[in-house]
Amino acid sequence: MAPAHYIRPFDTLALGDVPLVGGKTASLGELQQLLKGAKVAVPEGFAITAQAYRDALTGAGAWEPLRALLEGLDVEDVAELARRAAEARRIVYEATGGEDLRRQIVEGFRELKRAVGADISVAVRSSATAEDLPTASFAGQHESFLHVRDEAALIEACRRCFASLFTDRAVVYRTHNGFDHLKVALSIAVMRMVRSDRAASGVTFTLDTESGFRDVVFVTGAYGLGENVVQGLVDPDEFYVHKPTFRQGYRAVLKRSLGAKQTRIVWDRRAGGAALKTLPVGRAERGRYCLTDAEVMDLTDVAIRIEDHYSKRAGRPTPMDIEWAKDAVDGRLYVVQARPETVASQRGQTLETFRLTGSGPVLATGKAVGERIASGRVRVIRGPADLRAFQEGEVLVAPATSPDWEPVMKRAAAVVTDRGGRTCHAAIVARELGLPAVVGAGDATARLGDGGLVTVSCAEGETGRVYQGRVPFEVTRLDLASLATPVTEVMLNLAHPELAFRFAQLPSAGVGLARLEFVIGEQIRLHPMAAAHPDRVTSARQRAQIARLSRGFPSPRAYFVERLVEGAGVIAAAFHPRPVIVRLSDFKTNEYARLTGGADFEPREENPMLGFRGASRYAHPLYADGFALECEALARVRRDLGLKNLKVMIPFCRRVEEARRVLDAMAANGLKRGEDGLEVYVMCEIPNNVIQIDAFAELFDGFSIGSNDLTQLVLGVDRDSETVAFDFDERDPGVLEMLRQAVTGAHRNGRHVGICGEAPATYPEVAAFLAGVGIDSISVNPQSLPRTLAAVREAEAAAAKAPARELSKIGGV
Repeated sequence: MAPAHYIRPFDTLALGDVPLVGGKTASLGELQQLLKGAKVAVPEGFAITAQAYRDALTGAGAWEPLRALLEGLDVEDVAELARRAAEARRIVYEATGGEDLRRQIVEGFRELKRAVGADISVAVRSSATAEDLPTASFAGQHESFLHVRDEAALIEACRRCFASLFTDRAVVYRTHNGFDHLKVALSIAVMRMVRSDRAASGVTFTLDTESGFRDVVFVTGAYGLGENVVQGLVDPDEFYVHKPTFRQGYRAVLKRSLGAKQTRIVWDRRAGGAALKTLPVGRAERGRYCLTDAEVMDLTDVAIRIEDHYSKRAGRPTPMDIEWAKDAVDGRLYVVQARPETVASQRGQTLETFRLTGSGPVLATGKAVGERIASGRVRVIRGPADLRAFQEGEVLVAPATSPDWEPVMKRAAAVVTDRGGRTCHAAIVARELGLPAVVGAGDATARLGDGGLVTVSCAEGETGRVYQGRVPFEVTRLDLASLATPVTEVMLNLAHPELAFRFAQLPSAGVGLARLEFVIGEQIRLHPMAAAHPDRVTSARQRAQIARLSRGFPSPRAYFVERLVEGAGVIAAAFHPRPVIVRLSDFKTNEYARLTGGADFEPREENPMLGFRGASRYAHPLYADGFALECEALARVRRDLGLKNLKVMIPFCRRVEEARRVLDAMAANGLKRGEDGLEVYVMCEIPNNVIQIDAFAELFDGFSIGSNDLTQLVLGVDRDSETVAFDFDERDPGVLEMLRQAVTGAHRNGRHVGICGEAPATYPEVAAFLAGVGIDSISVNPQSLPRTLAAVREAEAAAAKAPARELSKIGGV
């Protein structure tokens, strides 16, 4: 019988060849055909089939020894697992050294050299027949070998790669996922090495890995070989691109974050063979993004093409996890691996929301992974030897994690690492295990001592925090399928862009109030006038702070506008195409003054609540240049990002003439009402807004009732005063009458009217009352959405049965 032929070039393979060459290599063959002629390509290479593995083990009589070795193995016994897995690797390594297999591998290597050039190195990557499935990726379970150049080294790398089917972590993974160890075979991909060691590499996901939000492409990258990013040895750059508007032709990054990119892994050519070394990255390079925006667009384009292709083949949406690399020689981008994403995309219709109900000293911060909270005692792990002491329920704290640690990580309450980004090993495993993880925390291993009780919170946005002690928290579980939508639109009040992707998955009608002042105060932290005129800031300390904030930007002005574009843009993108009403900044003078540089631009007032706030600022010489920055940012969100669902709202507009001045100022700064479909709303929160609603309706497209300020001004109660708080009640008959008049007045003029104050969220009976009088929308905080939906549905059902004159009494008010 003629010997079997074990070598298959990539361009002869497709997804249907998974039994032959495993998921990874079958995918590479499919991608090479899909991306033929595209800007982003797949490197040339060949597969060593899974049959080579099977035949080698059969010829060596290795199956029975492997079966006996693995039978009855308790993977929780770390020491016994290590012993048996090492013996299994020895058996496979010895079995795969046969002469016929060696000869075929060498012939395949020589043919690749003839096709692409003799002076090449290759990557040797595993590809299991149970790998890259929609429900189990096997990511990181087996070994890869990089920059292999000669035939002897290639044979050695292939034998070690075959043996890595029995790494400790792979044995544990198969056990937990129900795979028979002896029915999974290993193929190998031998691929031309992309010289990313002198350029950059990273991972692209076609969803947000934290929330599971499907409408973005998430690109991460750092300098050098991709192992740095995957292993969490560096903090990578991050980029988000909005898929729906990208498809419409808008080529712009939605959001970007500059990573530290501390080191790069490069090929050490002088050392010979496949030797790699780690080098520090200079300050100047660290201060630049590793990709241009144009390259991010190219990666986004190919990621969407790959997702569409795999989704069509699967007959269902299939978000993808794609590894990319940039070649320093030809300057091109390459896809080196693509597989279905198997964690965030598998979440069901139940949304868990974690919320701290207490606080404590913050010991460490980093990037949040997992959107969960957990408490436990710290166990610092600096190397494999420390793993033996790890106890169930402890918080694993380490410089970075390794794939070999997964059996221990599954017993952890949470994970904290000094280094790494949200696509590193620690982050991927934490998501898969349902653990909160704070990655890239800097000096956590030094600051968190063994045995200390801590609470790890990843439920407060992008920043994960490690609190001292056991901080109380609550968990809310929502069955999204059970939240029926009423006729009255129920929208969300949202302040923090980093929570937008998660809350966009709730069954809301959009965002009724997005507060710019939170973006300015918490993310930008720079006074708008100080951004426009940094030369007028008198404090040397404040000027230094402005320089730190705007480092990497052409000017403080550019920093302010870019960050505001990102903040407002993320919220608009998350809810697209649903409407997002963005309220222009409504700080009071004492709040503005606390921003960096603010003290030089704000007057002192006895009662800021009724002073220089809202619309009165926008066309005033004291703030006009700062207002121009707000307008520029919102205009760019609509023009450059294509997010036409963004509407603009003017707060605290006292008089009709003031409204005209503000609209003129907006138009002069690129936000003209009606142009390109722009709608402008006004807050209805001053009694004069209600009394003159017909006149205001001529100038605006809609109204949003601010029940907090309206109640304050109807009842004459300072809502900031604890002393008279007992008199502040939105359910007062006078306030309810104002609400009724606002709704009827807006409808009389054919204008949309909603409410975005706290009253409907605090008092379901007020939500019911508003639904009864026919308000168009009610906007509440995300936690209040379920009970508000229920209250509105009940009110609508009652309204359908009640005489018209009784509508205003619905809700028992």
